[in-house]
Parts: sequence; structure tokens; C-alpha cells
Amino acid sequence: MLKAVILIGGPQKGTRFRPLSFEVPKPLFPVAGVPMLQHHIEACSKVPNLKEILLIGFYQSNEALMRFLVTAQQEFKVAIRYLQEFSALGTGGGIYHFRDQILSGGPQAFFVMNADVCCEFPLPQMLEFQKKHEETHQYIMLGTTANRTQSLNYGCIVAEANTQEVLHYVEKPGTFVSDIINCGIYLFSPSIFQHIAEVFKRNQQDLQLEENSSWQRSEVIRLEQDIFTALAGRGQLYVYKTDGFWSQIKSAGSAIYASRLYLSQYRIMHPERLALNKERAPMILGNVYIHPTAKVDPTAVLGPNVSIGMGVTIGAGVRVRESIILHGAVLQDHSCVLNTIVGWGSSIGQWARVEGTPSDPNPNDPYAKIDSETLFREGKLTPSITILG
Repeated sequence: MLKAVILIGGPQKGTRFRPLSFEVPKPLFPVAGVPMLQHHIEACSKVPNLKEILLIGFYQSNEALMRFLVTAQQEFKVAIRYLQEFSALGTGGGIYHFRDQILSGGPQAFFVMNADVCCEFPLPQMLEFQKKHEETHQYIMLGTTANRTQSLNYGCIVAEANTQEVLHYVEKPGTFVSDIINCGIYLFSPSIFQHIAEVFKRNQQDLQLEENSSWQRSEVIRLEQDIFTALAGRGQLYVYKTDGFWSQIKSAGSAIYASRLYLSQYRIMHPERLALNKERAPMILGNVYIHPTAKVDPTAVLGPNVSIGMGVTIGAGVRVRESIILHGAVLQDHSCVLNTIVGWGSSIGQWARVEGTPSDPNPNDPYAKIDSETLFREGKLTPSITILG
């Protein structure tokens, strides 16, 4: 039996995702027409013998989240529960805090996934890789190739060429270490909790030496810096490299890029989600998702990489490209929307033009990742996509 844990974080993070994260918890933000988390859950539901998915985070269990869980359980026929932390415990602290829930029913192994990544989720391949070398491969991390300069923004993995054993792991190094980066998706056997427990005890001892520290701080454990760095080179941690697409969804600009990656995956996995060119229907270029409740004038031109949400109205002669239109928005006649996220219930007037600057990875470099840009660089506003709130 297997389980999966998805780390969804909480409200104090996701600041780069404002103002979109005010309306809805970031993990429920629609990417390619469905909530970001749904892509993870769908991938888990396809893994044979995966019995339960646990979401761990410190969002108050609000209506939107609960409604999403109920519909996802029905749709994917898998048990899903939300476990709420009392405060941010870090990537390792959360799973350690809820270890009894994760281990109940005796799973042989469990996946741990960060909610803010978009990828092909090669979960069956990771399982296969672990099964081939059952004695040694207790912990597996998903890795992918980045370009040299961008690798510094991620966790870097130095692996043995033949066995893929992780010899060295550094989170966001100061100088170049390796172009293989951590994708934030792991497969652990239950013995990982022994290593987390060691860190927990060490934290407690360190805190006893400090006088006015709170007990809570010993529970804050980071998988990357506290666990992987220690496990590297001990013959237990291995990397499974993927050539499939992968991106982080840190900023709103990266949501449009992630949407493009998922929309192109729909061609193979979910062709029914993509709009087609028909008579008396809008002109579709490339991959476009239109929610069945949206009203789109047949003279509109949409695409490539456009996702139209629930109850959206699009008038005559409207042009939309590389954009996400969220539910209830109205695009009036002859408006033009490029590289933009149009927020819930927003309205764009006739003949208005709303245009952002794409923050795409370098198209000439197959290993380029999207830069999670800060809003300002050297005192200037970094050009990015436009968000209409």
C-alpha cells in the first residue's frame, strides 16, 4: 500500500502570488482550467495501490478547500484528507508532526510533493526505480537538468553517474555545484522518520541551551537543508532524473507558463479539455481551454495558451493570447488581452488593450527554467505579466 502527502503551505507565504492569493488559497488557483492541486491529485490517483492522499498545510480549513476536497474525492475515487498545522513547520516538520497519520495502515512507501510545482509527475517511474534496488533505494528525489546560472536558485544534487546515488546536496548554493536540481517530489520509505527524529532531538538539545526559546522552534524542520544534506553520501538517497517538463509556480507569471505546459500535455492526456475549431465558433489557435459555462462570441480569436474560466463572457472581435481569464470576468467587444491574468469578476471595456510582458524561459536553452523574478530589480520595476485584480 502507498500514500501521498502534498505540502500546500499556508497564507503567510505566496506573497509573490498577490493579489491572486487573496481570493483563493494559492494551491486552488486554476492552472490550465483546473486547480493547481488537482494536477497532483490526478497523478496520484493513477498510481496503482495508492490508497490515501494527505494534504498538509496551515490554511484555515475554509469552504473553498473543503469543497475542492469533496469533489476531488468523488472524481478520482481516492481518500483525501486535510491535516492542518498549528504553525508553519517547514517541509520536514509537517510530515513529522503528522507521522502517525501518514504511517497508519502501514504503507510501504509514500510520496511527498510540493504543491507549487507543475510537472509530468513520473510517479510510477520513481516507484519502478525504487523497486529495482529495494535494499538500498529507500529515499528517492526527483531531479531535472537546469542551466548553470539558474541552478543556483534551487537545491543542487551531485549524483554518482552509474547508480544515481546522491553524494552531495546543497540548497541554493552560492557558487555552481551541479546542474541537476531538486524538483520537490520525493518517494520515501517510512524509515525517513528516524532521520527526521534525529534532527528534532538535535533541535531540542540546541534550544535547551538557549534561554528564552520557544519549544515550537524545535518542530520546524526543513527536508532540504536538515535531512537531504545529512543523508547525501550515505548510500540511502538517490535521484531519479526526469526529462519531462517541470516548473515552479512561485509568481503569477509562472502560472501562465505552467498553464502552457499543462495545456500542451492535455493534447495527449485530456484532448476533451481543449477547444476545437468549429463553424460559428471562435477561432482557436494552439491550445485553449474554455469552461463549458463561458460565453464566447464566434468572432473572437483565442490562443495560443489561453484558459477561460467559469461564467466568463467574451464579446465580439476580442483577441486573447497567453492569458488566464478567471471566473466571472467580462471582456467587452474588440478588447485585446495579451500575457495577462484577468482576475475574478473583472471587466475590460470595449477596444481596451491589456498587455503584459512575458517572463518566459529562454526558448533557445532546453534546460532554462522560468526565473522567479522579484518585483523590483535595481530600483526598477521588472517587466512582467499584467494582473488585473
